[in-house]
Amino acid sequence: MRLDKFLKVSRLIKRRTVANEACDGGRVMVNGKTAKASTKVKVGDVLEIQFGNKTVKAEILKIADTTKKEEAKDMFRYL
Repeated sequence: MRLDKFLKVSRLIKRRTVANEACDGGRVMVNGKTAKASTKVKVGDVLEIQFGNKTVKAEILKIADTTKKEEAKDMFRYL
């Protein structure tokens, strides 16, 4: 699955356009490397997202094309 779509579906970032901008700005890293929006992610990958001066680190636990709001938090685990 594309990184920008995963960020939106998992609700780590609310909108796909915002996820795209974060990736283009170099604020998203996958497994320690700066990632583009089109980067393919898989279960076990570690994401780091910079929100201003705060950094969020999460591990991907499962991937789904769509999900309900309550189930979205089960797609990743904060580190």
